Amino acid sequence: MPASASDDVRDLAAFGYKQELDRSLGSFSSFAAGFSYISILTGVFQMFYLGYAAGGPAFFWTWPTVFLGQFTIALCFAELASAYPLSGGVYQWSKQIGTPLVGWLTGWVYLACSILTLAAVALALQNTMPQISAWFQWFGDGSTPVDQAKNAVLLGCTLIALTTIINAVGVRLMALINNVGVCAELGGVVLLIVLLGIHACRGPAILIETQGRGAGEPGGYFGAFLAAAVMASYVLYGFDTAGTLAEETADPRRRAPKAILRALAAAGLVGGLLIIVGLLATPDPADPALGQVSGGLPLIVKTVLGSKLGTVFLIEVVFAVAVCALAVHTGTVRLMFAMARDNSLPFAESLARVTGETRTPIAPAIVTGLLASAILLVNVNAPRIIETLCSVALVWANLAYLMVTTPLLLGRLRERFGEVDEDDDPTPTGERFSLGRWGLPVNLAATAWGVFVVLNMSWPRAEVYGEDPVGRYAALIATAGLMAVGAGYYLAVGRLRAGVLPEHAADELDFDDSPGLIVQLAPGESS
Repeated sequence: MPASASDDVRDLAAFGYKQELDRSLGSFSSFAAGFSYISILTGVFQMFYLGYAAGGPAFFWTWPTVFLGQFTIALCFAELASAYPLSGGVYQWSKQIGTPLVGWLTGWVYLACSILTLAAVALALQNTMPQISAWFQWFGDGSTPVDQAKNAVLLGCTLIALTTIINAVGVRLMALINNVGVCAELGGVVLLIVLLGIHACRGPAILIETQGRGAGEPGGYFGAFLAAAVMASYVLYGFDTAGTLAEETADPRRRAPKAILRALAAAGLVGGLLIIVGLLATPDPADPALGQVSGGLPLIVKTVLGSKLGTVFLIEVVFAVAVCALAVHTGTVRLMFAMARDNSLPFAESLARVTGETRTPIAPAIVTGLLASAILLVNVNAPRIIETLCSVALVWANLAYLMVTTPLLLGRLRERFGEVDEDDDPTPTGERFSLGRWGLPVNLAATAWGVFVVLNMSWPRAEVYGEDPVGRYAALIATAGLMAVGAGYYLAVGRLRAGVLPEHAADELDFDDSPGLIVQLAPGESS
């Protein structure tokens, strides 16, 4: 049976935290948070050109490949979200099942990733708004990469300012906007699929057309395929957001796992269909603009559906981008709050403070907005800013995911994490999501996939990072620096001060009044 509000409060207290955030999200809002983070109309419209440029029309097959790999990770996350319904998602999961250092590094990497992702998502406005009207191209005529980059930064910083204000107001306003946005996006993408399908002018043979990509290379098309996978890899992450908002979700042990899986499944289905019908409706597959940031899928939509109807859909894409940025910003705020509450960040007391009226942490919302805007402003003259930020962000996201699935796998192999014996499990039947006997093979697949994605996305290929000898190693250099700074801070400062801040700790009474709870122990702990 569903848990009551008091059950959720006692459940949280068993982990040592008091209920402070506004627990007002239901099943749809939880799903919507994950779906809007993935945001098909944002990611596919933003990155279609990159996949097409690297792999030709056959880049479509990277989509189901990446989806299956990411779904193995989502299954592991669903299990963890049910066992650890805590704000902060991957940070909390890694901390609970791994070592304190691994937990800190996971939170550190994913926090940096989330801020970078917010900046990257905000840049997606450049792919659509200038195509709606030339009035939105404030720098030059948009014909040069530098002008496009400058304009993208201006539009992006404006959007980030808006999401900062909404997140500071509270989770109820965020959820309302997010829910409306997801309904509009789902309806819009289904209608767009139908309309593009009606205008299909070629057969499915185009889905295996490589246009000579990879010809003459040692690995043939395989190398082009791996480069094109950047597109799908960038879109299909962030499904863990439902777990990140667990402390604001009613009955999160039951709702969060379903929301994680449904968000990824829905995005995988409609995203794949959108790519297919877009390719089938393409008037001229040889048009070089399809592989350029100023073209891609937005160009196909306007060309096929006409200027007026195409513009209507592009306006909806702008709305989807805004909602996606809002979801990313929200998830980042909760992660920063969760780490600060554990005294794991500088200025932790201020960052973990929850405002009484809105019941939301305002300081993390402002800090996140400022950092994301600063990233854009620093790179204002970078012509490959979109490709670089998106690629580095997804490297860090999948690295953080890997630091969750790996200790989970080690725990399974050591028989320290797995099924709770039915006789000893006080949790009502059906309330906890479990992979059962499939846990080990799924976990193995998820870990192997995570290693592959991190290596593939870090590869210094010119198709993604450009020809600059230093820029091509942006992901490797940035990741090495991030890990070094994070490990150095934890070993020098963080490990000495980590622990739940007194003002956020549950009262002893909350622990005593918490029957019927499962509190999983980290490997090596004893009860």
